[in-house]
Amino acid sequence: MSEPRAFLSFDFDHNEQSKILFAGQAGKDSPTSFTIEDWSSKTPLPQQEWERRIREKLSRTHMLVVLVGRSMGSATGVAKEIAMAKALNLPTFGVYVDTATSLSTLPSGLPRNRVIAWKWPNIGAAITQMMGEGRNAR
Repeated sequence: MSEPRAFLSFDFDHNEQSKILFAGQAGKDSPTSFTIEDWSSKTPLPQQEWERRIREKLSRTHMLVVLVGRSMGSATGVAKEIAMAKALNLPTFGVYVDTATSLSTLPSGLPRNRVIAWKWPNIGAAITQMMGEGRNAR
């Protein structure tokens, strides 16, 4: 099996710094080896074009990892990415960032029991679990 590839979903307006830290630490701090695909759009796109690109990029990954910050209620793009991942049968889990807690608002479609603290042993275990739930060959 190839190294797991994770699509990273985050609130671009509020959690870009958390995304940079998470992606940087993933390669050295995670006990489970995986690759983060950072396909964030650097420029605004028309909605239809954005959706087409995200669907295509999600189809090349093994799972969706959602960085759950304090402002998830306004992150409509994150909710759309979760819905697209579900349509593709991609396993999904979230990681609390930006001092978010189990009391913070979650994006639509992400169950609370699928969100964990930013602790690399737990994230590694979640990746292993997601690989068992998802399609292992992409």
